[in-house]
Amino acid sequence: MKKVTFTIVLSLIGVIAVSQSSKTVIKEMNTEKNYPKSLADYNDFKNLVSEVEFYREKRLIDLDEFLRMSQHENTIIIDSRSTYRYKRKHLKGAIHLSFTDFTQQALWDLIPDPNTKILIYCNNNFDGDQIDFTSKISIPRNNKNNETQILSNRKPIMLALNIPTFVNLYGYGYRNIYELDELVNINDPRVEFVGTEVKK
Repeated sequence: MKKVTFTIVLSLIGVIAVSQSSKTVIKEMNTEKNYPKSLADYNDFKNLVSEVEFYREKRLIDLDEFLRMSQHENTIIIDSRSTYRYKRKHLKGAIHLSFTDFTQQALWDLIPDPNTKILIYCNNNFDGDQIDFTSKISIPRNNKNNETQILSNRKPIMLALNIPTFVNLYGYGYRNIYELDELVNINDPRVEFVGTEVKK
C-alpha cells in the first residue's frame, strides 16, 4: 500500500512539474516575440476612443440640423460604406470613401482642408431598407444542442460604422465632424437618395 501511495505521489509531482514547465514555456513564448509586431496598437485605440467620447457627444445632430449644415460652405457629407452600397443608394450630395480605404493620404486627397465641416451617416441611420441600409447589429444568441436561440433578455449590440468613422476621422486630425444621430425612415420626404437602385 505504501509503495502504491508513494508511486501516486511521485506521479502527481511529475504532473505538477510538467504543468509548471509548460506554463514557463508559454510565458516565455508570450514575452519573447520572435517576429516584428504589426502596426496595431490597442492602447492607441483605447486612448483615442476615450478622447473622442465627450467631443462626439456634442456633435450628434438630428436630420433637420444635418440638412441645414450640408448647405454651408466648406462642408461635405461623407459616406464610408462599401463602394457597392454607395453606388446602389446614398444621400444626394454625399461623397464616398470606403472605411477600409481610410489612410492619411486618401483623406488628405479627399479633404485637404482639416477645417472642412464633415457630416457623416451610415446604415444604422435609416430604417425601412434592409438591403441597402442593413442595420449593423449583433443579437446575442444561445447555442444549445446545436440549436440557435435568440436571447430576449440581453440587449443587442449596435455595431454601426458611424462610430469608427468618427473616431478615425478625429484620429487623422479632423475636428469639425458632425454625426447624424436620428433614425430616419427611408421614405422620409426630407431626404433624397441617388444611385442605381433609386427610381427616377
